[in-house]
Amino acid sequence: MALFTILFVADICGKPGRQATAHLVKPLREKYNADYVIANVENAAGGFGITPEMSRKIFTYGVDLQTSGNHIWDRVQILEYLADRPKLLRPANFPVGAPGLGSIVDQVGDVKVGVINLQGRVYMANIDCPFKVADHEVDRLRMETDIIFVDFHAEATSEKQALAYYLDGKVSAVIGTHTHVPTADECVSGRGTAYQTDAGMTGPHDSIIGMDKGPSLGRFLTGMPKRFSTATGDVKLCGVVVRVDAADGKAVSIERICESFDIADIQGDRSLDAND
Repeated sequence: MALFTILFVADICGKPGRQATAHLVKPLREKYNADYVIANVENAAGGFGITPEMSRKIFTYGVDLQTSGNHIWDRVQILEYLADRPKLLRPANFPVGAPGLGSIVDQVGDVKVGVINLQGRVYMANIDCPFKVADHEVDRLRMETDIIFVDFHAEATSEKQALAYYLDGKVSAVIGTHTHVPTADECVSGRGTAYQTDAGMTGPHDSIIGMDKGPSLGRFLTGMPKRFSTATGDVKLCGVVVRVDAADGKAVSIERICESFDIADIQGDRSLDAND
């Protein structure tokens, strides 16, 4: 059996997350013999959105494709960049007219891999139905490849599980993102679809989902709006490694990963951007 290995880097949050990605992806790619690396980047710019400069740099860290979610529109300069950068995806179920692409088939040597980015609707924006859009995108991508990876950026566990059951046997993997807390339910179904409700976060874990604890607590305690800043402590790269049978696109294994990263080890490293 020839295996195709996908390394997925969970939501990159702020500068600490970018630093961990810069220093850990290439070693992890070698460790797991990964053929393809996908990273969710929608929180890369200070926890909210991503800039073109940051996206370009993240590609140089060993990432082949970038996915996103509800914060993709937070930095206005990304709109024009999305139109010209097919390897930065936005959720496919945004209505017609939104810039950018929601899916792609990429060539990796002799193998083609399809990736679909979707966004949930429970407790989130009421955009197009992710289930119906998934039907269309899967049918279209399967004309070219049986290897299809889905990043489902959603709030509700129930919606993520529902999509996994809905696409069971039709795609190689359904991996949830958005909530920044990794779940311990990784599995491969009998029909060959890998699943995890949420892959977690690449960034500071001594935080409240990546943000400094003080302002976050203040908002819960007072109900007043607060200015959030990315935290810096206990930085980790979270994600999954999915191994797929290259012949039929069925997943054979999924492994949850969580790698610690000490920012103090790279003080003075000028190869990284200084932006928040």
